[in-house]
Amino acid sequence: MLWPFITLASAAAASYAGYASMSPTSQLYGRTLTHGSDPNQMALTFDDGPNDPHTMHLLDVLARHNAKATFFLIGKYVRLRPEIARAILAAGHEVGNHTDSHPNLILVSAARLRQELDDCRKALEDALGTKSTLFRPPFGGRRPNVLRTARKMGLNPAMWSVTGYDWSAKSPDAIVEKVTRQVDSRGKPGGEIVLLHDGGHLAFGTNRSHTVEATRQVLERYQAKRFVSISDLRQDNPDLHSTKGLG
Repeated sequence: MLWPFITLASAAAASYAGYASMSPTSQLYGRTLTHGSDPNQMALTFDDGPNDPHTMHLLDVLARHNAKATFFLIGKYVRLRPEIARAILAAGHEVGNHTDSHPNLILVSAARLRQELDDCRKALEDALGTKSTLFRPPFGGRRPNVLRTARKMGLNPAMWSVTGYDWSAKSPDAIVEKVTRQVDSRGKPGGEIVLLHDGGHLAFGTNRSHTVEATRQVLERYQAKRFVSISDLRQDNPDLHSTKGLG
């Protein structure tokens, strides 16, 4: 009569494995950067761009607050508007690979995975004339093969520790509340990486005006912190948290 317990154990293991493949802070399938170690730093990250006009509006807000950020760009949008990608880099921000068309990488073949990463790499290099070494999986979805493949291609995976849920927010205040609640209440060691979006993977031109305003409010609320790119986050324990040397 052990089979009911075996079935329950198997179901629980499968459920945990599924959670770990999408949870941004899980390390089950391989080490990834989730946060830094300096409580005086914060890294704002924006996914799914470049996007007109909201990426440019974000650049204006960041510039007014002397803040640096990291933008994880979709290859097909970079080819559509390379000048926005160049504006991000020219403003001193960091750029990362967010695949070419934003599929859930858990569900694609090994060949499709490599193609998505390579096509985005080419789009970034063509637009910017420089290489990007950061990678963020769409939806946070990854399996061991996703991380291994990315690293073999010279890409370091970077996740996040705070989620703004701006893709479904009804107002800027709703985004700010999500961010501040996580930053202020969880007792993390610092160096939070905040997930926001300057675009939308379903369509170019997605309205991210709420995110632009929420970013302004977050910058003002935490004006005592230094807003840095992911690569500038202080990491006292590189074996656990650094994007460098995680092969």
